Amino acid sequence: MARKLFFVIATAALLSACATATRDYQGYVADEVAPADIQPGEDTRSTVLANLGSPSTTSMFGDDTWIYFTATRERFAFYHPRVVSREVIAISFGEDDVVEEIVEYDETDGRIIQYAARETPTRGRQLGLLEQIFGNVGRVALPQQRDPGQIGGPSN
Repeated sequence: MARKLFFVIATAALLSACATATRDYQGYVADEVAPADIQPGEDTRSTVLANLGSPSTTSMFGDDTWIYFTATRERFAFYHPRVVSREVIAISFGEDDVVEEIVEYDETDGRIIQYAARETPTRGRQLGLLEQIFGNVGRVALPQQRDPGQIGGPSN
């Protein structure tokens, strides 16, 4: 009876440990100053760098836009992680390094991209596993033995 009770309690403890979700934070996490505290027309590139730190990435064409990514994922037991929230903040600078615009995006602003899973066919035949393993047996050339009296290579 004691063994059955112990087994039931151990199983309940194990299942309750698996039932809790774990959170994972990726990217930029605001410490003291939030990106919403940055004021267009007042803050400069140096104040943004001092308050928010280095950006996650910059714009591809020039260095006029800094982008900060933040994502929170939740994982339940052994399932794949699920994105709970995602935020992208783009801060644009003018020619005088003053903040011109702050744009915020979240997970609702994203678009689903269709993935094309086509393969480009190659010519020739495909080798099987055994052909790949034993295919070079006998094809390796043995090294040439040199004459002990010869100092350089085979041709002097």
